[in-house]
Amino acid sequence: MKSIQIYDPPMCCSTGICGTDIDPAMIRFASLLKQLSNAGIQVERHNLGQQPMAFVSNPAVKALLDSEGTDALPLIFWDGTVQLKGRYPTDAERAEWRRAAGVEGASVS
Repeated sequence: MKSIQIYDPPMCCSTGICGTDIDPAMIRFASLLKQLSNAGIQVERHNLGQQPMAFVSNPAVKALLDSEGTDALPLIFWDGTVQLKGRYPTDAERAEWRRAAGVEGASVS
């Protein structure tokens, strides 16, 4: 089974979609993750502020945090390989991920 793991910086909630000033990019990313999950891809998301042990127990994540600090976050793995570091996917990257997952429409939103 294909998988994606996200290691987010500390946020007030597990998705970053909370508070009074919600970043639209976080809404688009959460939507992408839901679509990938619905397509059968295993999605795991960890928030440094709420699940610090997930960061320490993954040797690759721990090594990047040790060498680069929290600037490496978010850290996104696709099938165990680092896909993105220090940022969330762009519109074009999200569309590419949808196509790779076989998600209908593969739109950029």
